[in-house]
Amino acid sequence: MSVLPLVFTSGWASGINAYAVVLLLGVFGVTGVSDEVPPALERTDVLCVAGFLFLCEAVADKIPYVDSLWDTVHTVIRPVSGAVVGALLAGQSGSISDLAAGAVGGSTALASHFVKAGTRMAINTSPEPFSNVVMSTAEDLGVGGIVTFAMFYPEAAAIIAAVLLILGLALVLFLAHRIRRFMRRRAQRREEKRLAREVSGRPPG
Repeated sequence: MSVLPLVFTSGWASGINAYAVVLLLGVFGVTGVSDEVPPALERTDVLCVAGFLFLCEAVADKIPYVDSLWDTVHTVIRPVSGAVVGALLAGQSGSISDLAAGAVGGSTALASHFVKAGTRMAINTSPEPFSNVVMSTAEDLGVGGIVTFAMFYPEAAAIIAAVLLILGLALVLFLAHRIRRFMRRRAQRREEKRLAREVSGRPPG
């Protein structure tokens, strides 16, 4: 079960930025930082494609509403990537089955993807664009830092990823509640204004 913490951490990170995970793991394998990286992730074509898509995401992820569209497209891509990376890691180590590792990586990636997508939808209700840039940069740095940390301390990195996932899910639920309440209040105020105009006999402005 020694590879399971790395599978969990890579799954969590894949739900936020799958291309960064593939790129980082591939670089770690090519440079000899870790011998747990499967050869499939070290291929030059895989690294080039992952690097290009990482740059595309780095731009799209910082533009309001474009980031939510990008997240929608990646609702399937990120969990699948987490599952594939998890299965490859398991196949490389032989400590757990590919199917079990794929399930852990995919489900963790799906959960963290929903946290990311939900948080971005809430942030996009703000009129200023700077919060998107700050959040995107923090996510990229967080993924890079935790995946790198997992290469040397996989158990500790998995614990950090689990805590961040739980806190993220709690935050999304809180934001969803606040947004629903705000929308209800705004609809109520519009209805009150409409009724007031009807009572006063003035035509709608």
